Amino acid sequence: MKNGNLFDRYSDYLIRAFGQTTATGLSALLDGEISHDQGQRLLAGPEQTAADVWRVAKPHVRQIERDDGVIIVDDSSAEKPYTDENAIVCWHSDPSQQRTVKGIHFVTC
Repeated sequence: MKNGNLFDRYSDYLIRAFGQTTATGLSALLDGEISHDQGQRLLAGPEQTAADVWRVAKPHVRQIERDDGVIIVDDSSAEKPYTDENAIVCWHSDPSQQRTVKGIHFVTC
């Protein structure tokens, strides 16, 4: 499977998922059509930009867009207190807990 198609399939999986997403989960969902290793290699490849993600998401957004519609944006933190700090796991302010937490900060729409 070409990387462009794999990126599209993985992106579709992320857009439609309601819970935790993993390369193993994608492989199971597709009955092994895409292996866990293929997903891992995609994620370990060149860093994707917001423009790359928008290229995949835009057609889906355009299908459901309406003049009176809104997009709700929310930020959250997933605590990872025992994970070593790195580019993704670091300290974030968590207003819901009124303290800083070590973890992954992410945005959902």
